[in-house]
Amino acid sequence: MSKHSGAGGSLRADALGTFDSVVMAVAGCGPAYTIAGTFPALIAAVGVAGPAVLLYCALPVVGIALAFRHLGRLDPNAGASYAWTGRSLHPFLGFLSGWALVVSATVFMASTALPAGAATLSLFGTPAAGHTALATAVGALWFLLMAGVVMHGARISAHAQTAVTGTQLVLLLAFAVAALSKDGNVADFSPSWFGFGHFDGQHHFVTGALIAVFAYWGWDVTSNLGEETRGGRRGSGFGGVIGVVTCFALFVVFTISVNILVGTDVVRQNPESFLTVLGDAVWPGWGGRLLVLAVLLSTVATLETSLLQATRTLFAMGRDRTLPQAFGRIHPGRQTPWTATAVVAGVALALTVAANLGSGAGSGSGLRLLADAVSGVGLLICFYYGLAAFSAVVVHRRQLFASVGNLLLIGLWPLGGGLFMVWIFVRSLTELNALALGIGLGTLVLGVVPMLRYRQHGRSYYEAVPLDPARARAVDASYGVTDLDPSSRAGTGRSDELLTDF
Repeated sequence: MSKHSGAGGSLRADALGTFDSVVMAVAGCGPAYTIAGTFPALIAAVGVAGPAVLLYCALPVVGIALAFRHLGRLDPNAGASYAWTGRSLHPFLGFLSGWALVVSATVFMASTALPAGAATLSLFGTPAAGHTALATAVGALWFLLMAGVVMHGARISAHAQTAVTGTQLVLLLAFAVAALSKDGNVADFSPSWFGFGHFDGQHHFVTGALIAVFAYWGWDVTSNLGEETRGGRRGSGFGGVIGVVTCFALFVVFTISVNILVGTDVVRQNPESFLTVLGDAVWPGWGGRLLVLAVLLSTVATLETSLLQATRTLFAMGRDRTLPQAFGRIHPGRQTPWTATAVVAGVALALTVAANLGSGAGSGSGLRLLADAVSGVGLLICFYYGLAAFSAVVVHRRQLFASVGNLLLIGLWPLGGGLFMVWIFVRSLTELNALALGIGLGTLVLGVVPMLRYRQHGRSYYEAVPLDPARARAVDASYGVTDLDPSSRAGTGRSDELLTDF
């Protein structure tokens, strides 16, 4: 557990294990929700080249996950990239990194409540079209339920995620096996789907890449739970890497299934119901409904992990007093950041109602709003992922040439991931519409206001000691192991409960 200072109490240590961390990472990516809510936009942008975009974006995202893993070894912190970037690059960049995550998660939750309600209604044969108010109300109930689960603690959240995510994965894996075993109805599998030959110019790749980055987002919830994870200096980061690889495999299988069984034109023409068409092509009669059930479970799971990310980051910022100190308050019995949870839940619900009911939004405008939200959030994700990658390289710069493994896994791969995020961020600025830019760039710039407002209150954060791997190695030496030398850990029974920097 972290020994971070703060008058509001501490998060519950040892609430999660490594298995829970992996489950949280997969749930954070929301495989079924991503397939239903993101793939129509991805396929509209790149067509049959969906597998290629997912592959080329998975590689840099794994680099980002490695960066998170190594930074988490030095400082398991509920603020994750907020804390690491602030102590590695600059406190202002760290604050904006945390702000970007909080905004991303809040906007995402607001845009996800309606799909959750729509999926629930569709299971009972009620079309979401024409029932926006009802779908919004049902989605809000799901959101409040997940907020209650998060309020009760990480241990209960992990139990809920294991049940929900486990069921979702069983459905998706069974469908994937059945889909790959069927003969192609539209096209035969082509290795060219993983190449660059199907991209219609750089524009389409950039658009698809921004969507793919959003598709992989969410695995880093494991880092935000580092203070609550047993052996948090290693366990949480490991879960993130496994989560990215698992979701990559599922995403690629489904894009291949779409290309083979129904074709990209069907998805473009029926973005709201393409999963039903795909499900019926694999399991006639009930396949579509099972996929809708998987989407519902995935949506509910991502609501919970998004709440966890936003509330833990907000808690860390309140604890450091870079935002109002009230956000750093901990419930004395449940050891959860109850004030941060209540505020994030309230803001997300207000945005949900305003977006879906305030302008009389129907299903068509709802889809457009979701697409703009995905693009805007994608910008914010690129921003804080890139900063975290650069932070890992800067912090470990003196250890990079100690071994080939260090150079690749701590240096080149995270650096490449960070540069990729910067490239996508810059390229997207000239290609997104005003609403997407407002959600992404506008909210990021808005973060400067609270940063300056609470600058004097958070002096401990703005004057913190930089992260130093030498301190980690000194602590490791007392246990007979070294973080940056995997061979030295063989045969040890170490328990990683001691932090290195506080």
